[in-house]
Amino acid sequence: MNALSPEDLRRLTAPTDFLDYDTDAVQRFVDDAVTDRAADKRQLAVELYYAVRDDVFYEVYGADLSPRGLKASHTADTLKGFCLHKSALYAAACRAVGIPARVHYGDVRNHLASDRLRAHIGGDVFFHGLNSVHLDGAWVKATPVFNKILCRLYGMKPLDFDGTTDSLHHPFDDDGRRNMEFLTDHGGFDDVPYDFVMANMRRKHPGFLDTAGTGTVRGGSLAAEAAR
Repeated sequence: MNALSPEDLRRLTAPTDFLDYDTDAVQRFVDDAVTDRAADKRQLAVELYYAVRDDVFYEVYGADLSPRGLKASHTADTLKGFCLHKSALYAAACRAVGIPARVHYGDVRNHLASDRLRAHIGGDVFFHGLNSVHLDGAWVKATPVFNKILCRLYGMKPLDFDGTTDSLHHPFDDDGRRNMEFLTDHGGFDDVPYDFVMANMRRKHPGFLDTAGTGTVRGGSLAAEAAR
């Protein structure tokens, strides 16, 4: 068990520049996602997990990586993005209902990425965003990223979350082939560390960024590439 001090609890449930749950957009998202804001915290964390996982369309192409684009409110408005966007929204939504939450980053190897995406990424190792939430006195990792439809297209079971055990990645696809490996844990952060995130993206995935360097390349569709 890892109890939080009153100061930690205050800090980890407060809005921030990127986890801006004090905006109308995030508040609307939370209202649509949960049945009762006064419910048990674990139930709320699970309901919010599935809302971010399945109601925010996962797309890596044409994504806004500007400071505005990585704010939770922007993702709540557009309902699309990839792991960097979804992890910020989930952390903000959890904090909105009083659940201490952080954004978390790591490097993962994804064996089932499309050839086009591998070419842009520069291989099969991806800089990856996820979350940690504090429930019942312990930190639990959650990855509300790959929605049900996309998982079906790529032959994977959707990654579930029960609020008790870590939800990290899909180790195998439906046919038993190796799918994802968690290689490096960069740790958790109280707010999106924008300079750190973009430094990793520029260093590790320069071919994935647009010419301005504040978004990802356009002209693709992860769902369409799964069907090829």
